[in-house]
Amino acid sequence: MARQPYRFPQARIPERGSGVFRLTVRNAMAHHDSEMKEECLREDLKFYFMSPCEKYRARCQIPWKLGLQILKIVMVTTQLVRFGLSNQLVVAFKEDNTVAFKHLFLKGYSGTDEDDYSCSVYTQEDAYESIFFAINQYHQLKDITLGTLGYGENEDNRIGLKVCKQHYKKGTMFPSNETLNIDNDIELDCVHLDLQDLSRDPPDWKNSSFFRLEFYRLLQVEISFHLKGIDLQTIHSRELPDCYVFQNTIIFDNKAHSGKIKIYFDSDAKIEECKDLNIFGSTQKNAQYVLVFDAFVIVICLASLILCTRSIVLALRLRKNLTNYDLCSILLGTSTLLVWVGVIRYLGYFQAYNVLILTMQASLPKVLRFCACAGMIYLGYTFCGWIVLGPYHDKFENLNTVAECLFSLVNGDDMFATFAQIQQKSILVWLFSRLYLYSFISLFIYMILSLFIALITDSYDTIKKFQQNGFPETDLQEFLKECSSKEEYQKESSAFLSCICCRRRKRSDDHLIPIN
Repeated sequence: MARQPYRFPQARIPERGSGVFRLTVRNAMAHHDSEMKEECLREDLKFYFMSPCEKYRARCQIPWKLGLQILKIVMVTTQLVRFGLSNQLVVAFKEDNTVAFKHLFLKGYSGTDEDDYSCSVYTQEDAYESIFFAINQYHQLKDITLGTLGYGENEDNRIGLKVCKQHYKKGTMFPSNETLNIDNDIELDCVHLDLQDLSRDPPDWKNSSFFRLEFYRLLQVEISFHLKGIDLQTIHSRELPDCYVFQNTIIFDNKAHSGKIKIYFDSDAKIEECKDLNIFGSTQKNAQYVLVFDAFVIVICLASLILCTRSIVLALRLRKNLTNYDLCSILLGTSTLLVWVGVIRYLGYFQAYNVLILTMQASLPKVLRFCACAGMIYLGYTFCGWIVLGPYHDKFENLNTVAECLFSLVNGDDMFATFAQIQQKSILVWLFSRLYLYSFISLFIYMILSLFIALITDSYDTIKKFQQNGFPETDLQEFLKECSSKEEYQKESSAFLSCICCRRRKRSDDHLIPIN
């Protein structure tokens, strides 16, 4: 039986040569092309929202993005662990040297600091002996130290130590007559003692007028010097050693004039590039392997579009002549956090593992609005505790400490110690502290924290109901749902569909239509 010619529905076929015929053909082709594009868009969207396993079953497409993500996790985590172990050595070396410096340069140091200062003196003789002891220990450093230490240059490119004293300009004081005459303008006098000055015998510098201190107008004495050291313990980890510059400062604080001079010791360590390293053995070879591994990590990170910018910045920051452990630790820690969090998106394809993300998305707006209101109350308690309880409690001395103390109380930490450490010098303040602490703990733990948990629990219950009864369909899901109603289109292979979608016609053939 011969096939019937193609007929358009509800329309008469015009004659071939007429312009109406060509216009009708164009409209039919445009309608047919629009339907094909809509079906292709539907199929592409449906494929886009598939899980990696579904994509592999649909089109045999290997989930190379997931594999790259897993590889990146392994490599970045390995690099983080290596850097963490190396950073532990750096921190331990700095802390050990600080303790060693305190024992070397502070006379009578017991091994533990007194509050926020290292030690203290109470007589003029002890003050002089402590100052001269630090200077003499610096002069004899190479003969007494156990570490790999040497003298370093200060800001003026001079080797030695600098002694500065601050005192009121002039004045007289007679406590017995309750008489005080003083000029509160502060003068600063400094002297630089190099190794030649310290080598004089007898030590004339001790008898100089600079060291004749008038304690009634003395504010502080500061001794500063630079030392250099090499960290050799990294060799045991088969890494190249680091060179350090220690900027040490000893401060004798007499600003309170209370009969007690507090002695502070501060050591700031900076890592510098070693100028000449000649190390034989497997350490140099291991360093080359580490550089190759680091380069491979950078290549893998660059392959990920999400962390591309971060990887470039990290590569620039990791040059050997600009070693900054703090910056490297921040970048490595943040990148590892983002890499591990990025895996959650793959768990989102499974409803059983997607409860956390959905609950966070649903509860986040309510939680933010709630935290804004609770934060006002929290700030009010913070300022109130700082002003009232600051002079009577160590945990309320400054705003930062107050905020940390209150946050610890909200989490139930160290409650009894906070109550017990309130000084009972003022009955009124003691009663206020009880009312302040009881009201804060009751309000935040029993009410605010419970409401905070209730907001999250309510969102969690809503998500659980959606998982049981089905989530509300979005406009995109309703658009994709129309694709399932056409059985013939579903039976077509994805490869054949892609071929149809990607094939384009020539514009010169738009006026033609095949008719059997």
